[in-house]
Amino acid sequence: MTTQALVSEIKKKQSFLCIGLDVDLSKIPPHLLELEDPIFEFNKEIIQATHHLCVAYKPNTAFYEAYGLKGWRSLEKTINYLNTNHPEIFTIADAKRGDIGNTSSMYAKAFFEDLAFDSITVAPYMGKDSIEPFLEFSNKHTIMLALTSNSGAYDFQTMTTINGQPLYKSVLESSKNWKNSKNLMYVVGATKATYFSEIRNIVPDSFLLVPGVGAQGGSLAEVCKYGMNAQVGLLVNSSRGIIYASSRIDFASHAAQKAQVIQSEMAHIMADCF
Repeated sequence: MTTQALVSEIKKKQSFLCIGLDVDLSKIPPHLLELEDPIFEFNKEIIQATHHLCVAYKPNTAFYEAYGLKGWRSLEKTINYLNTNHPEIFTIADAKRGDIGNTSSMYAKAFFEDLAFDSITVAPYMGKDSIEPFLEFSNKHTIMLALTSNSGAYDFQTMTTINGQPLYKSVLESSKNWKNSKNLMYVVGATKATYFSEIRNIVPDSFLLVPGVGAQGGSLAEVCKYGMNAQVGLLVNSSRGIIYASSRIDFASHAAQKAQVIQSEMAHIMADCF
């Protein structure tokens, strides 16, 4: 999916909501456990109930890999379902990959060619040769960790480097010079909203994937105040607050209600800004 197609979908739906499909079998409604593939059935119902309210879905691959081959098949069925029934939806493989060049090339093929995701999250600790193999794929996006929402982010990401600026800023600055950097997006946690202005000074036009709204306590209004650009430029993720809104048989309708609340707030913000 091109960036322009994503922007068009955001404008059409008046939403920049991304829903995380982080499926834990201990948390899904019990009646689904009787089915052959409870993970996929859970995802399908969530997608059917919420696809008109969001522009992206983000399965965290760890929640599928944890169940071995069955879990990987559930992930494959989920992405195939999305690509077949809702090709307008932007898909994110939240895999946080990143390794030496040849290995990253294989990761990229796995998620971009075999599974046909639109994007993947990556960790940049090993530098540009661990990221550039992902950037070689046209109309695919590589979403690089920049400043995350977890408390451990302060261990390294905000540490002052030898050039006198925080590490996350050095990472952002360096990444702009990598080959095909136009295909980059960045992860910036909602709990770090006050940092968004400085991040926008470095990457004013890039999309930012923003986890941490909802269960982690991030403020949507604050994120938009400091992080929104002329094309919105944000994908705000909510996972647990939506998909686990209820454990009853009508769980999907409760998920839709939670998503509707966020989408409505987004629509109001967009109306005020554009």
